[in-house]
Amino acid sequence: MRNGETEFVSIANMEVSTDVHVEEVRVVQLFQDIFPSEIPGFPPVREVEFFIDLHPGTGPIS
Repeated sequence: MRNGETEFVSIANMEVSTDVHVEEVRVVQLFQDIFPSEIPGFPPVREVEFFIDLHPGTGPIS
């Protein structure tokens, strides 16, 4: 806050849950007429079958 410069402070909190139920997913809630009433669950986690070529010396942005 010297010399009239603007300063920003950001505080964030994120909780990650692995116990997600399909009916809690927002897209499923918004389009209930499209999704069947009984969904067995999410598809199984699979290995990544593709990759993106990067320029030498660069890394992915996440």
